[in-house]
Amino acid sequence: MIDSVYNYPLYRPPSEAYSLIIQITLGCSHNKCTFCNMYKGKQFTIKPFDQIKSEIDFFRKQINFIDKIFLADGDALIMKTEDLVKILKYINLKFPEVKRISLYASPRSILLKTEEELKQIRELGVSLVYIGLESGDNETLKEIKKGATVEEITEASLKMKKMGFQLSITVIAGILGNKDSTNHAVNTGKVISKIIPEYLGILCLVVHPETDIDIRCKKGEFIEASGDQIMEEIKMIIENINIPENEKIIFRSNHASNYLNLRGNLPEDKEELLEEINYALSNDYIRKRNEKYLKYGRNGF
Repeated sequence: MIDSVYNYPLYRPPSEAYSLIIQITLGCSHNKCTFCNMYKGKQFTIKPFDQIKSEIDFFRKQINFIDKIFLADGDALIMKTEDLVKILKYINLKFPEVKRISLYASPRSILLKTEEELKQIRELGVSLVYIGLESGDNETLKEIKKGATVEEITEASLKMKKMGFQLSITVIAGILGNKDSTNHAVNTGKVISKIIPEYLGILCLVVHPETDIDIRCKKGEFIEASGDQIMEEIKMIIENINIPENEKIIFRSNHASNYLNLRGNLPEDKEELLEEINYALSNDYIRKRNEKYLKYGRNGF
């Protein structure tokens, strides 16, 4: 069975639901973010090429056709370029029909690559890169132990765009709890306006067990933001995204963690998105949903 090949837990972006996942690394090279427990139980490991090769062979025997492949785990780009190139060449050999290869990438792993290295990776089929911005505010990034500054994330993102990669960027609403999030929201909108990624997703903070935020919650040092606070924060982020009319960001805020499902294109649908938020806030929708969350848990919706 295919599942026997994987080292769990296994994560992939929602848009990779129908992709073949190939684990070329295990865990996350940073693994210190205060909000994340995805890879807490894994030591970061770059898998040997022979093992990856045999797993690719296994997948090829099991799967007749696949057009999208996602390279896991948390930061596949961090491996040496020569090793990643060998893997990509073998994937192209065994899956000639594949149209898109994607992966998560950290700012550090991007900045460590030369433009020539990135060009080679792009030419071998990697076309979409997922980057967790989380916040466009340096104080917020420091508090959540992101391990990168706004300037580094912006530089890395623009570098990838220059080399022809599409970017899918995520940010997190409610990351500061019920503290004043004005700087986080305003600066996040401004940074997105500089990067102009092809895709933008806004998630809402979910306090996962055994994270630093969970420990602080139990000590009473961190109080989660209310649904209304989170929606006001998302509204402020969108208000501060200002890009030329000839540009386009595909925007989604419809993850299971979100209080209100939002989707559209920026800047085209900006005013409509803001109107949706205002309508939900004025009609008490968010408060009622928040009460359900407190009773059943956000993932129970």
